[in-house]
Amino acid sequence: MFSSKNQPDHSNASSNHSHGTSSGNNYEAMVQKLAFAAITEQRRARRWRIFFLALFFLYLTVLMVMLLDNGDREFVDRGDGKNGKHTALIKMSGIIASGEKAGADNIIKGLESAFAHEDTAAVILEINSPGGSPVQAAYIYDEIRRLRSKHESIPVYSVVLDIAASGGYFVAAATDNIYVNKSSLVGSIGVRMDNFGFVELMKKLGVERRLLVAGENKGLFDPFLPENRAQKAHLQQMLNEVHRHFIDAVKQGRGERLSMKEDIFSGLIWTGEKALELGLVDAYGTTKSVARDVVKVESIVDFTPKSRFFDRLVERFGVVFFNQLQTRFGSDISLQ
Repeated sequence: MFSSKNQPDHSNASSNHSHGTSSGNNYEAMVQKLAFAAITEQRRARRWRIFFLALFFLYLTVLMVMLLDNGDREFVDRGDGKNGKHTALIKMSGIIASGEKAGADNIIKGLESAFAHEDTAAVILEINSPGGSPVQAAYIYDEIRRLRSKHESIPVYSVVLDIAASGGYFVAAATDNIYVNKSSLVGSIGVRMDNFGFVELMKKLGVERRLLVAGENKGLFDPFLPENRAQKAHLQQMLNEVHRHFIDAVKQGRGERLSMKEDIFSGLIWTGEKALELGLVDAYGTTKSVARDVVKVESIVDFTPKSRFFDRLVERFGVVFFNQLQTRFGSDISLQ
């Protein structure tokens, strides 16, 4: 038998092993704690960095808005304004309709600002419009005449670019003089209402129109029902009344300069050259030449109300986006 004193003592080894394991665990925990602390600090630093970057870009955005949206006025041509005077410009381009750039609210806002400015020597309304709402055109017409009466020392002129037809010419007739290019399109003194008739097509398709109304004329000129002569006569009378309003406005604005040929109010459209013969316009000219030679103040300031910076940014982004699509996929995509 072996004596117990000759047997190896494992108790110390076990104790040492336990102590070593405990020390190892503490070391790993400390390393993990330091690693997590470093990660937390990095995350905190990254959040602050993002915050300050966002603040910086916000500052740049505000600065850009201040630089680009500095009121509704901007110099088109600084020229040689006499005694600080300028020729005020308002651009009326596109369809004359509520909510559009050429709508009454927008154009009247520009006109009021231009007339109210102490350095305005004259106002030029630059027109490039095929027409639109007779009501919107009449609002602008009346406001021009009101402002002319209120500011008798400030003349207002129209300069036609490509076209001033229908409502576009309605507005132009309110100004002191109208200037065109020989190839500008002018006139269309008339009123129209568009409709279609699908009665025969529905018969061929075997479709029956069922319409319930309260008021015998509530379905006025319904395109899916046969033409009603009484309703047609009513609509024609209404158009004639609006046409007469148009004619009266043109006669009032143009006075004795207007030729009284029978077809002048028939809805025909003429070139600037022919319009000059008919007395619809006064002379040839551009915005710059009128400011220089008529107003004799070459400095031109644009009073056309501008859309908000964000709206213009979105609009510009849309144009670029569609242009990129057109470039990539061909010429079928168009903003027209």
